[in-house]
Amino acid sequence: MNLEIRNSVTEKFSWQILVLVILLVNFSIYSQSDSKKKYDFDLSLVSEVHQGNSYITIGSGLGNLEPLIFEANLIPNFILRSNKDAKLMAVLTPQVVLRMYNEKSLPVRTPSYIPHITFYYSIGKELSIDNFSIFGKIAHHSNGQEDDFYLENGDINYHFGNFSTNYFEAGVIKTFYDNNLNAAQFFSTSLEVHPEGLSDTELGGLYSFYRWNNQFAIFKLPLELSDNKKERAKFSLKGQFTWLFGDVNDWEFFSLNRIVASITFYYHPSFLEDIGLFVQYYHGQDYYNIYFPISRDIIRIGFMTDQFRF
Repeated sequence: MNLEIRNSVTEKFSWQILVLVILLVNFSIYSQSDSKKKYDFDLSLVSEVHQGNSYITIGSGLGNLEPLIFEANLIPNFILRSNKDAKLMAVLTPQVVLRMYNEKSLPVRTPSYIPHITFYYSIGKELSIDNFSIFGKIAHHSNGQEDDFYLENGDINYHFGNFSTNYFEAGVIKTFYDNNLNAAQFFSTSLEVHPEGLSDTELGGLYSFYRWNNQFAIFKLPLELSDNKKERAKFSLKGQFTWLFGDVNDWEFFSLNRIVASITFYYHPSFLEDIGLFVQYYHGQDYYNIYFPISRDIIRIGFMTDQFRF
């Protein structure tokens, strides 16, 4: 496939993802809610959806990702709050993303280290699923390497080049119950800022220091919730959409190259306790530290934890 055809296909998929995300977000925002539904609800549920889930993929899936044995996202959350009913909560997360390559000796190259702390505050008078929350995040993203960013021939040193950035993110989260679908829904929008002085100088002009992040999730609930135990959602659909602002590769402001988006479908079978199966389509810049200049289009499957319970 020549470059012109490949770019045409990528642009076509980009528009399809953008339209799908807009439709689903609008559907989530304007769905009917029912605040009379009573759940054992607290801010930890909001953080679980917003922070994301630990997962492990089976291979590298279909697309243009290098052959992998697996990719794993390890995202333990340490909740800091006074009590379960607190409207203010902090979550400390030492996140690590790693890839084991299907090569000789099965190397794990330059894992992504993304430790961060996130503060959540519920705006409503009382904690309920029909509510608004605001959040702020302080984060670091690096790959633990110290060699030069570029090789002598001018190429990016993907294996051992240093990558490091620090950033702040702030936004709002809307949660509510959809009576028609019998489903819990979440929508968040936020602005992410990477101060140039807190990022590697080599990232200038290549890496987006300003990002508009959007996320929605729909969790299909059991028809009847048990009185004596918590129930987890059997199905969920999660979408993420990011627009990359700033000076990036001399892209035009409305260039579709600025789109990063994903759609993830999750299923939790009854015979498994804490893990389920997921399938995901991802499009956009690679999120794996120094590999960010590479555009990815991937369909993959794997196992994921999902603690969303009522």
